[in-house]
Amino acid sequence: MDGKLTEYAITFFLSFLPISELRGAIPYGILSQRLPLHCVLVLSLIGNFLPVVPVYLGIQQWARCLSRNRLAKRFFDWVFARTRRQAKSIQYSEFFGLAIFVGVPLPMTGAWTGAILGSLLGISPRRGIPAILLGILIAAGVVTGVCLGVITVFDFFIKR
Repeated sequence: MDGKLTEYAITFFLSFLPISELRGAIPYGILSQRLPLHCVLVLSLIGNFLPVVPVYLGIQQWARCLSRNRLAKRFFDWVFARTRRQAKSIQYSEFFGLAIFVGVPLPMTGAWTGAILGSLLGISPRRGIPAILLGILIAAGVVTGVCLGVITVFDFFIKR
């Protein structure tokens, strides 16, 4: 039982990390460890959503604090200006644009990036955080579907 508890903890931890998020946690839990689907989904959804509110609400304060340094201020001014220029499509339809951005399971499009982007674009937390949650749910559905498809195909050819 202790080994399985470790695998559950690793699944949760992977979903919390900004690089892997649930895009890495779900395949790890389902494909690699063969943990129960419902447990993997619950752990991955909670772990992926946990950092969203602190990141969304804290990124601008963090940047302001670091911007007291002249070099850091130039860097953050550049990042903020570039982010605003690159995110025209998200600004057009804030809620759905942010949800789709987070929901597409590609590198650098997850909840962490969505929270930073939403905050930098000035999308209110009342609209941005639910949009990110919807995006997390979309990504979880896509990644889970792919994992279950892989298992089905693998089982089909192995059992033949």
